[in-house]
Amino acid sequence: MTLHRVIAIDGPSGSGKSSVSRSVARQLGLRYLDTGAMYRAVAQGAVLAGIDVEDAERVAQYAREMDLPMPTDPDEQTIIVNGQDVTATIRTSAVSLIVSAVATNLAVRRELVRRQQEIVAAGSIVLEGRDTTTVVAPDAQVRILITADPEARVARRTAELHDEVSGRTMSQTMTEIIDRDAKDATVVNFQTAADGVITLDTSHLDLAGSVAAVLRIIADSEKELAP
Repeated sequence: MTLHRVIAIDGPSGSGKSSVSRSVARQLGLRYLDTGAMYRAVAQGAVLAGIDVEDAERVAQYAREMDLPMPTDPDEQTIIVNGQDVTATIRTSAVSLIVSAVATNLAVRRELVRRQQEIVAAGSIVLEGRDTTTVVAPDAQVRILITADPEARVARRTAELHDEVSGRTMSQTMTEIIDRDAKDATVVNFQTAADGVITLDTSHLDLAGSVAAVLRIIADSEKELAP
């Protein structure tokens, strides 16, 4: 087994990749990186700085200059932007509605990928996000694309974003997911597994079942890589 273990997990909104990845990192005793949180942090930070997220050049400059010390402890995921705690606000619907403007900004993507790759290079890690298996860590020992049917994805994201799961909140979340996936798909493929990436459908799995499935994939993949 390699001493430097890099496990990259990709997938669309609401697929469960964040919760699964954190649990996997915790169980394997590895660092954890939520790359999607970085895009959300840029979006929220730009708003706090009075920058229109549609102003591509200003947002890119902000991303290059911002202080964003990303946490890698799966049990401590406080997000600090320029000294301000934005952990809660980056998960709100308000940020969900604007984050695609940041995520589709190619200059921002280049800067954040650079930062992400520096974090990955520092040691063994589980990283998750829309392009981790193809752009950030294409050479990872294990690469997994987690998918789920639309109904499961909407239900999961609704429970995450809203205090109640109702017809109204489900409808609102469905719109957010469809819109964001459509926009983000213009710059990164996160819905179809690239060569060498293993697909896992979690539509009918709970968190424990999804984590167990990922751990099995990792164990099987690392056996194949063992000398």
